This record gives sequence, structure tokens and C-alpha cells, in this order.
Amino acid sequence: MLATIERIEILDTADELVRMILDSDIAENYRLCLYNLKSSKETQGKIRAFSAMKDRYEEVQRFGKYHPDYKEVMGQIRQLKREVDLDENVSEFKKAENDLQGLLDEISVMIGRSVSKNVKVPTGNPFFDSGSSCGGGCGSGGSCGCS
Repeated sequence: MLATIERIEILDTADELVRMILDSDIAENYRLCLYNLKSSKETQGKIRAFSAMKDRYEEVQRFGKYHPDYKEVMGQIRQLKREVDLDENVSEFKKAENDLQGLLDEISVMIGRSVSKNVKVPTGNPFFDSGSSCGGGCGSGGSCGCS
């Protein structure tokens, strides 16, 4: 493949876009929330407890309600999941993660539409997918209208 000036300019522009994303407030907030999540001993303890219970939950699920510990495990897994979800560091991280994903989805749509309005960009977000003939995940074998 020959390197043309146009390709080099596209790569330079892509590198500049990456730097802008990495330097954005949204990306900085994401990194801060990730650091807070990983450095909090209390939060990590909740996550470890939930992960350990998840292993027991999967074992119980093999037998369903006939497993002798079914009710106990189901109650504990719900309680631990709620504790993890209500943890401040986890909720802040999830919000930061969604904000960063939204930024990346927006950029993807802008790039796709700059090429053609018919370019399908699978964002997983109905707000962005509404302008295309495809709703994102086409598991219907083409019956959704996109081809």
C-alpha cells in the first residue's frame, strides 16, 4: 500500500482527534472515577464479595429452585448487588463511563455522516440510530430494512 499525502493527513487528523478526546474533561473525569473505584478498599471489598457470591449463584442456577441454598443465595446476591450499585464510587464510575461512551458515539456518528448519510454507525444508542435505516443490532436477518 502506498502512503499518499491524503492518507498521512487523515492519520494526522485522527491522532489529533485522539489527543483531543484524551485531553477532554470527560476523559479526565473517567480516569479520576476509575482511580477512585480501584483505590477504595471499601468499594473493592464490596466488589470482591459480590464476585464470590456470583460464583455461588452460578452453581445454584444449575439446579434452580431445587438447590438447597437457593433462597439464601438469591437473597444474598440481590443484597450484595444493591450494595455495589449504591456505592458512590461505582455509581460515579458508571456515570463517567456512560458520558465517555456518549462522547465516542457522537464522534462516530459525526465521522460516519461526514462520509455519507447512509453510513451505518452502530452506537447502541437509539438517539443516534434514529437517523439511519438500521437500528444498530440487526439480528433479524435483514428484515429490519437495512441491507
